[in-house]
Order: sequence, then structure tokens, then C-alpha cells
Amino acid sequence: MKPEFAEITVQNLAQRMVEADAQLQLIDVREPEELAVAKLDGFLNLPLSQYGEWASQIHTHLDPTAETIVLCHHGMRSAQMCQWLVSQGFTHVQNVVGGIDAYSACVDSAVPRY
Repeated sequence: MKPEFAEITVQNLAQRMVEADAQLQLIDVREPEELAVAKLDGFLNLPLSQYGEWASQIHTHLDPTAETIVLCHHGMRSAQMCQWLVSQGFTHVQNVVGGIDAYSACVDSAVPRY
């Protein structure tokens, strides 16, 4: 089954972040302890394990029509989040291929790998 969302490379993510588009929504679904090890500025943390705490408020905090990029460690949890966002009516959702691990390996080695 083909996903209903797009994928974005870490190189393209880095470029989009440099452009600093005000309409760009960045979501990191990793756990707080993972963020303590490595994180990228500008990402809203919505841990999947805390889904029950933030799911009902998703439309209050995010614009379903804005470009939304989702990040995790390797790209699996973020893909789950992307599927869920699409099911909630979000129309421009992208999953970061390889996650923050690939970002560290390919874009910015100053971001710690774990």
C-alpha cells in the first residue's frame, strides 16, 4: 500500500529550514530523552507515546493546509505520524527519510548520533 504522504530527504529538509518559511510546520515525534541527546531547532515535540495528551488538540496547534514535515530517529515513527495527520485532514505532509540519524550522517555531523 502506497503512503498518502510525501517523503523529503535530509538535504532537502536542511534547505527548507534555511529558507525559514513561516508557514513550515516542523514536528519531531521522538521521546523527550531522545531530544536531550539530539535535536533540531524549530521542531515542535509531539512524542507518539504521549498521543493521548495532544491528539485532540492537533487542529488547535497546527494548520492542516500548511506544509508539515515530520521527523523521528530513522523515519518509522514519523511515517506513522504522517499517516495519522493525513487521516486528520492534513494535506501537505512529508516524512523525513532516515530521520535525525541520516541528518547527522549526511548534513550536520555536529548533531549527535545515537
